[in-house]
Amino acid sequence: MLALEFSSDRRTVAVVRDGALMAEAVFEGAVRTPIFQLIGDALKQAGVPQADVDTLVVGLGPGSYTGVRLAIAVAQGWQLATGVRVMGVNSLETLASLMGPTRVRLAIDAQKTECAVAEAEGGLLVTPVRLIANTELAADLQGGERIVGPDVLRLLGGGELAYPTAAGAAQLAVQRGVEMPGASLSPVYLRAASFAKAPPARVIC
Repeated sequence: MLALEFSSDRRTVAVVRDGALMAEAVFEGAVRTPIFQLIGDALKQAGVPQADVDTLVVGLGPGSYTGVRLAIAVAQGWQLATGVRVMGVNSLETLASLMGPTRVRLAIDAQKTECAVAEAEGGLLVTPVRLIANTELAADLQGGERIVGPDVLRLLGGGELAYPTAAGAAQLAVQRGVEMPGASLSPVYLRAASFAKAPPARVIC
């Protein structure tokens, strides 16, 4: 099993066999992610030939839309070429699985001065994911709320840093075992799509 988690600025690729982590490669940064080098490094560390990969796991966000789309594109192309199984998991659920038993609020940058937020307890999300303004979160942080996530220091000036990981995504996928067609993978996006329709072309005589 090869897992890709690119929803934050800490991007990871993990190799997992029978639920056990064999290797994980990490890239810090969101620009020019060397995705194929990360995949190669993780497989090399694990001593696993690329041809032995039979399952791909993708973190679907919320988070970096570009990063998530990059991971999805690789998974879709890989499945199209080789027929591997594909699984997608919510990145906030992955982050929740890495937390302890205490209730905590998880937050990931959703752009437009908002975060995607959910409560976690006992390793599970216990509330729906919703958008909250960064100013409101910062006020809650000042009021003593425990807020954890990959972007909290940058956006809120405090909180606890934690990142969804490819290893965590793989473990979540092992527990669920739900595969899907690569074509059905799509980023977790909490805003309604909106666009302005172009006016009809003018005829100039």
